Amino acid sequence: MPLAVLHSLGEWTARFGAAGAGTVLTVGNFDGLHRGHQKILSEVLVRARAVSSLAAAVTFDPHPLKVLRPAEAPILISTLAQRLAGIEAAGLDAALVLQFNRELSHLSPEDFVHTILVEKLAVRGILVGDNFRFGHRQAGDVRLLAELGRKYRFDVEIVKPVVVRGEVVSSTAIRQAVQRGEIEIAGRLLGRPFALTGQIQRGEGRGSRVLFPTLNLAAEQELLPARGVYATETLVDGRCYRSATNVGVRPTFDRSGLTVESHLLDFSGQIASGPMEVRFWKRLREEKKFSGVDELRAQIAKDIAHARTFFVRLDGARSSHRSSSPK
Repeated sequence: MPLAVLHSLGEWTARFGAAGAGTVLTVGNFDGLHRGHQKILSEVLVRARAVSSLAAAVTFDPHPLKVLRPAEAPILISTLAQRLAGIEAAGLDAALVLQFNRELSHLSPEDFVHTILVEKLAVRGILVGDNFRFGHRQAGDVRLLAELGRKYRFDVEIVKPVVVRGEVVSSTAIRQAVQRGEIEIAGRLLGRPFALTGQIQRGEGRGSRVLFPTLNLAAEQELLPARGVYATETLVDGRCYRSATNVGVRPTFDRSGLTVESHLLDFSGQIASGPMEVRFWKRLREEKKFSGVDELRAQIAKDIAHARTFFVRLDGARSSHRSSSPK
C-alpha cells in the first residue's frame, strides 16, 4: 500500500478516525533519512505489526529552527519529498506532516504528547533516538517522554544510535561530509548515495558546441557538494545513466553562478526538460581554472574516463560481494 501522507490533524482524523487499532510511531525532522533514521523506522514497523497497529512517522515542515531561529537553521540535506519517499520505502503506513509555526512551538511537552499523540493519533508506542527533544523550548527529553508514557499508557523505546566505522551517524556529520566533498563518507552514513533532485535547466549550449553535452540541474536541495567533478548516476526520462558531474562556477569561462552539470555516459539523445536526479558516488577532483577550451576539453575527457573506471571497479566489487555471499 502507498504511504498515506496527511498534512494536518484534521486530515489524519478524516482518514483514520479515532485510530481504534492505535498507532506506533516516531517523531522527528528526519533530515537526510540516514541509517539511524532507517533503523528507527524499521523498528516502528516491527512493533506496529506485532500489535496490529498503524506504523507512522510524525515530521515537521518547515524545519523548526527556520521558524524559531532562522540564523541558526541548518542547511537541509533533503527535501520533504525525499524524506517522505524514504518513509514510504521503509514500509510505514502513514506520515503526518505538521506545519511548524509559533502556535505549535508553544505547546508544552505534555500538551504536545497529550493533544497530538494521545488524543489524535491514539499512540500505543513511540520509538525515538536518545537525543530526542520535544515541546516548548525543547524542554522535553527521553526521560520526560518515558514518564508521560507511563501516565498515558503508551510504550516508549529508545533506539540506540547507529555507528559506521567508528562514527555516530547523524545529519550533522553527513552535512559536513557533503560540504567537504567527502561524498563517499556521506554515502556510508546515509546508506545510499547523496542525491540532488530538481528540474532540467536550459544552459548556454556551450557544452554541446565546443565541449561535451551536459544536462543542467536546477537543484531543489539547500545542501550542495563541494565544488568539483564527481562520478555520478543521473536519472532522467525514467532511466538511470552513469555520468560525470561538475559542481561549480565554470571558472574557465569566468562565470559566477553555481551550476550542477552532468555528462551522461553512453547517451546521445536530446532531453530539454523534465525531472532529474543526480546521485553522487565519488569525487574525482576539485574544480580548477584552465588556460582555455582545449585544455578544459582534454581534462573533461580524462574525467569521463576516470568516471568509467570507477564504475567498472564498483561493478567488480558488487559482483565479488554477490559471489561471496552465502547461498
